[in-house]
Amino acid sequence: MTQIQEPETAGEHGPGAVVFDQGTTDRARAIIARYPVPRSALLPMLHLVQSVEGHVSTAGIAFCADLLDLTAAEVSAVATFYTMYKRKPCGEHLVSVCTNTLCAALGGDDIYARLRDHLGADGKPLGHEETSGEPGAPGSITLEHAECLAACDLAPVVQVNYEYFDNQTPDGALEMVKSLQAGEKPHPTRGAPLTDFRQAELQLAGFFEGRDADLDGPSAAPETLRGASLAAERGWTAPAMPEKAEFPPLPEKK
Repeated sequence: MTQIQEPETAGEHGPGAVVFDQGTTDRARAIIARYPVPRSALLPMLHLVQSVEGHVSTAGIAFCADLLDLTAAEVSAVATFYTMYKRKPCGEHLVSVCTNTLCAALGGDDIYARLRDHLGADGKPLGHEETSGEPGAPGSITLEHAECLAACDLAPVVQVNYEYFDNQTPDGALEMVKSLQAGEKPHPTRGAPLTDFRQAELQLAGFFEGRDADLDGPSAAPETLRGASLAAERGWTAPAMPEKAEFPPLPEKK
């Protein structure tokens, strides 16, 4: 198995650079211990980095690379591939507006435009993955337009720190964002009570810090389960798998 090395602190990364303390290193090692091969821990470790920094910096990439015995290029390739890893510091809250086809047609584009105008400054709308306010400060908001958020039956949808706010309207989404700016935490349509972006990232890394009850929140809406409910009420079942199912032959490898 690859030997795990001690990470180096990254004081050379400029003002505000984060030094990953012993507690963060201990958490990283706990993540690594979940996997038979250390490099498999990279995705949750990047979430851990974001829970500390609010984004994935050069120092965060070096932290992961050192602990997992990877190159910075290997870590950067993953951090830049997935949109959930942010390369600029995020606000206290990350607001994601679905602008894929169905949500867009039902009002997602209007919601995004309304929030851009509200969060912008000097007559300029806020851009994708830009932040209104000082990143990380109370009431600061990072806005992004997102591809499908997997809730087409409840379109248009908005997420705050990856928690769902379903069946939104431009007016409703604007009021929700204003409440976030005022320090309030409106309750999502389903899922866990709202926290902030960094706490959500810590949970995505696998650490719930006394918030285990968050898992008890409803994760599916009645609309999503309607088909299954009808089938149960009416006794509908899928055909059973035959005992001797014949599968087509696999093509020859060339």
